[in-house]
Amino acid sequence: MAEWAVPIGAGVAFFGGAVACGYAQSRIGSAGAGTVAEKPETAGVMIILEALPETLVILGFVVATLIILMA
Repeated sequence: MAEWAVPIGAGVAFFGGAVACGYAQSRIGSAGAGTVAEKPETAGVMIILEALPETLVILGFVVATLIILMA
């Protein structure tokens, strides 16, 4: 295997999760701001929904770590 393939693969895995998380949080954040403006009691739910996409970054980090460790 080429010596450059492992870090590139790990970077792509992490980058994909980070971009997907950013896209999801941008959509959820704007919708959540409107929802909390209309119904302030939904603020707790919106905070939880805003934090859920962070699991994509964690998954990307785990996959990148496994790529590096198994190579």
